[in-house]
Amino acid sequence: QVQLVESGGGLVQPGGSLRLSCAASGFRLDYYTIGWFRQAPGKEREAVSCIGSDAEVTYYDVSVKGRFTISRDNTKNTVYLQMNSLKPEDTAVYYCARSNYIATIRPADFDSWGQGTQVTVST
Repeated sequence: QVQLVESGGGLVQPGGSLRLSCAASGFRLDYYTIGWFRQAPGKEREAVSCIGSDAEVTYYDVSVKGRFTISRDNTKNTVYLQMNSLKPEDTAVYYCARSNYIATIRPADFDSWGQGTQVTVST
């Protein structure tokens, strides 16, 4: 059974850090592009960062570039999103998803999704 499980979300003050984890089961995560998306209330789901199966192709939305880092640990079948210098506008539910496409950020290209983890940046 293919499953993606996110964890690591929570409440953090502006300027703080969180590390999100996306643990995969039922398939080898390093065979797929893995993406992190987020959705804030009243807004569309948007791509935050993606990493290719070879870990050499990465993408960051301009709003997070320089603050977020995506990485993968194939031995743990897990992808991480290190989030630093968090801002209130980063508040959203964060999802990870997998895609068979080599390089894509289109949500429609991702066939399996996790349940999401809430990130709240607030004083």
